[in-house]
Amino acid sequence: MSRIYEALQKAESERKLERREPEPRTPEQSVHSAIYATAVATAEEEQSSFTSAVEPYVETRPSPVQPPVRVDPNALDVSKIPVRPWALSLERLPSLLERGPAVEQFRSLRSRIFELRDITPLKSIMVTSGLPQEGKSFISTNLALSLARHKSSKVLLIDGDMRRYTLHQFLGCESHPGLADYLAGKASLAEVMQRSEPFEGMTSGTAAITQNLTFIAGGNGGDKAADLSGSPRFEELIRLAAPHFDWIIVDSSPVLPVSDAVNLARACDGVLLVARSGQTKFPVAQRAQSELKASNILGFVLNAVQEAPQVGSYYGYDAAKP
Repeated sequence: MSRIYEALQKAESERKLERREPEPRTPEQSVHSAIYATAVATAEEEQSSFTSAVEPYVETRPSPVQPPVRVDPNALDVSKIPVRPWALSLERLPSLLERGPAVEQFRSLRSRIFELRDITPLKSIMVTSGLPQEGKSFISTNLALSLARHKSSKVLLIDGDMRRYTLHQFLGCESHPGLADYLAGKASLAEVMQRSEPFEGMTSGTAAITQNLTFIAGGNGGDKAADLSGSPRFEELIRLAAPHFDWIIVDSSPVLPVSDAVNLARACDGVLLVARSGQTKFPVAQRAQSELKASNILGFVLNAVQEAPQVGSYYGYDAAKP
């Protein structure tokens, strides 16, 4: 019996082993699961917090790189141009008159210049002649006033004859400081410029013209005029003044006796040559033109013509009369 009983117990034990339930998870497995769960929860929290913190996506483009703004320290400030007393000479400035043969002739010259400007860029014009006493200063001053009369154009008149400067006598103003002082580095551009202040007896027409005119006197170049005329500061003057004016008229010394006019002409857009009726010889005019062959010669102006043109009293008709 005992053997049978032992055999039954052994069989019972083997059945229990076969039916034994899976062992519970070890503490280590529980820790791994906890870490995983915590990691998932943390990731979810981070995802949630990231989602709530991020701003709505807006596409932005990089702004174009702006070049640095360079201010020219020598730039012209027209508000600093001084106003000085002038005493205009109507006898030497017929372009200030309302009508007359001389006024019409300067209007015709002005029209020719406008026609040329339609063909090629033209702002700075130098006026010269072959020899002295041919009327270049008379032409340059009255041409500047005629241009200033037209549609309130802003005109800069420069006395470039630093040896025998005379334009200040036409305008009745001081001759210093002038172009020679600027080219020598003794004065700024605004300091050598001047404008007219209203004076007693000035008509409204004259006031309208002169307020558009800015003047640079010649100064006293003396024996250094040739060197000063070749200074790069003259080209700089034209460059700095050009944005502020519609026209720049430069009167210069005669082209044959000295080289000043040839030097100044390099900075100008064109050259007008003046010949005096009954005085200028044809070979002189040819030589003057040859000296300026490197420049843009616009043409000749015939000055001091004795025969008065029939303009303003066409067949006895005067527009001023009813």
